[in-house]
Amino acid sequence: MPEATDLGNRLICRIAPASLEAEAGLTETAMQGARADDVAIRVWFRLIRLESRLGAAVSERLREIGLSVPQCDVLTTLTEEEGVSQQALAKRLYVTKGNISGLLDRLESAGLVERRSTASDRRQYEIHLTAAGRESALRAIAIQHDLIRKTFGRVPEADLESFEKMLVTLRDIFRAEEAAELAR
Repeated sequence: MPEATDLGNRLICRIAPASLEAEAGLTETAMQGARADDVAIRVWFRLIRLESRLGAAVSERLREIGLSVPQCDVLTTLTEEEGVSQQALAKRLYVTKGNISGLLDRLESAGLVERRSTASDRRQYEIHLTAAGRESALRAIAIQHDLIRKTFGRVPEADLESFEKMLVTLRDIFRAEEAAELAR
């Protein structure tokens, strides 16, 4: 039976020992089914823990240059396309309009982005990097590339390609599951 563990702001579960499964009243059939999924469960938790460690490593390195991960996301996204609206930026980063507004306020105060009124509607703004913002974004990208080189770069290319295929497969499975849940 799963047991919840709080990792910072995330809640994950662990599989409890068989003794707790018995106390919870799980049948032998249910336990056998769970054990049949042991490999999937083990991989699931390894992936969650790896993502957590990667996130912490990136966060720590970005803090050294005065950025948070969300701020980095905004800056690096703007290196790909400037002049987008707040709404388009929020959608692209999968955050709420309120979150993007606060992020942009902080980045603007730090002199890293600027909001420019659009010609067609002065109430709407296009988001642009300042020179300092572009420099910070490029430093953040370099930090991430260094971490990638030191970690994923040590894995044989064929293994990385297999891993990527598996991640895409899992992404597609999750998308299908989400769509099925929405359809219910």
